[in-house]
Amino acid sequence: MSSASSHPSAGPDRRTVVAAVGAAGLAAALTACGSGDDSSDAGSADAGTTATGAAPDGGGTALAKAADIPEGGGRIFKDQGVVVTQPTAGTYKAFSAECTHQGCAVGSIEHGMIVCPCHGSEFSVADGSVKKGPATKGLAPARITVSGDDIRLA
Repeated sequence: MSSASSHPSAGPDRRTVVAAVGAAGLAAALTACGSGDDSSDAGSADAGTTATGAAPDGGGTALAKAADIPEGGGRIFKDQGVVVTQPTAGTYKAFSAECTHQGCAVGSIEHGMIVCPCHGSEFSVADGSVKKGPATKGLAPARITVSGDDIRLA
């Protein structure tokens, strides 16, 4: 009669594996929430409004020259995940480039609207509000600074 060993094989036990998977999922969720929290916190004070100056050390990611942002339109900066608009002459706004419907990246700016290519949601270049669904929530504001002709992500 042969007897099978009742001892588990060498390696992590079930609890260790479950805890590690749970910790990895929690870290991913917190990272995603942290990204949204940063833009929300940044959005709560002067976000998306005309900025009057840059940090004394010129801090922030350089995005464009003011002349590169068309009046009544804007420009999408995919790498930075932001849209910068100029709704009226000399007024610059910034918003998240992530559509609030299902998280697609917005794809174009047409006729004063920021357009999501996935399901056709449209947002105002003036304030990021929804002008056409299926999105029901406006684009999150982002912080920029404008100093002279330089536009920077704050």
